[in-house]
Amino acid sequence: MLPGLSLVLGGAASGKSLFAEGLVRGTGRSLIYFATARAHDDEMRAKIERHQRLRGSGWRTIEEPLEVGRTLAGLSGDTAILLDCATMWLSNHLLAENDLEEAEAGLMAGLSLCAAPVVIVSNEVGLSVVPENALARRFREEQGRLNQKLAAKAGLVVNVVAGLPQVLKGELP
Repeated sequence: MLPGLSLVLGGAASGKSLFAEGLVRGTGRSLIYFATARAHDDEMRAKIERHQRLRGSGWRTIEEPLEVGRTLAGLSGDTAILLDCATMWLSNHLLAENDLEEAEAGLMAGLSLCAAPVVIVSNEVGLSVVPENALARRFREEQGRLNQKLAAKAGLVVNVVAGLPQVLKGELP
């Protein structure tokens, strides 16, 4: 049984989304895929389509790049939710120059009010070199802080490296 919140971390192309999908599928509940990415170019459209193909049928998709918390708060407890991903959600807010504290507070409130188990995918961005520009450095710092807050709230935290899950907190169902 999944806790109310699980966090699956990993680097780019680490297998974190596939692992998180398995966690959500394993609940036996109705599946909701909460998509935060925006298809701004052909490469991103192709990536989204590839993820949809790999995920297969049986998922209800909610596309919400910004108002994640508000939408989560209204979802039914008989579902299981995969939010993919916190990194794109944060990027969307950062590029829109939104108040990040306010957005984060809304996300945390929505997670607290959500009746269904939620699995959030997020990139671990703290293992690489210091970025060369101010926006990239700000993103890295904000993503690190968000990941820490999500990990503190989560009952299960897993880091995925090369497709291999490493449990950091809690126990796998």
